[in-house]
Amino acid sequence: MTKGAYYRQVSQSRDKLSGLYYSFIVLGILGVVLPDDIDVISQLSERMSVIKDSDVFPEKEQEIISVIERVVKQTTAM
Repeated sequence: MTKGAYYRQVSQSRDKLSGLYYSFIVLGILGVVLPDDIDVISQLSERMSVIKDSDVFPEKEQEIISVIERVVKQTTAM
């Protein structure tokens, strides 16, 4: 990857992250995403960081992915 391509990718990633934050704010204003939903996502992210830094057996990875999918589905259910 060239230096220019790298910096372009970094810039695009920052723009996408900024858009994500704005989306959360707008969805919160509209009542689509509730404060509890954001708390659950934040807690899940913190736990994933702990798991990432530890040794996880490959068979546990699928279980972890299933939990994430279930939480996301529950959060987005209307």
